[in-house]
Order: sequence, then C-alpha cells, then structure tokens
Amino acid sequence: MTRVEKIRECLQVLAPVALEITDQSHLHKGHPGARDGRGHFHVRIVSQRFENQSKLNRHKQVYQALGDLMHTEIHALGINALTPVETKLTEDKT
Repeated sequence: MTRVEKIRECLQVLAPVALEITDQSHLHKGHPGARDGRGHFHVRIVSQRFENQSKLNRHKQVYQALGDLMHTEIHALGINALTPVETKLTEDKT
C-alpha cells in the first residue's frame, strides 16, 4: 500500500465527500527533514464533520485520524479542510 493510499484509508473516518492527496515529496529532496524517508503531502478534504469547527480543530481532527502515520510516514502535511458549503462558496466565486 502506498503512502497516499494509507493516508486516504486513515482519513475515511472523517467521512469525506471529497478528498485530494498530493505527494509533494519530490519537491523537498535534500530537505533536512526529508532525509529520514518520510514524505511531504498536501490534503484537501471536504467533510460535514468540519461544520462549526475552527481551522485549528479541523486540523486536529485530520492529525488524529492520521495517527502514527504522522510519526512514521509523514514529515510535513499541508491541510485544506472545508465543509461542503464552504466548497460550494469557493466554487461560486470562480
């Protein structure tokens, strides 16, 4: 199972209606934190569970869902955590 697949599996607990995971590890070759083999990723996750949650609490939910992967597979993680309504509002602006 790839790291992206592991991340996707862990995040299912948040019941995402949309989930995009980008492996950005290739952009960080030689980076001191990447030398141990862990990767750099960006996650865009849309879930109703983020409704009425602060950005900090949304990120905490993502980190909690990823659990040990944050220590074994992931060195850096960018997170864009939205509700379905927020996604709709963003799409309407474009």
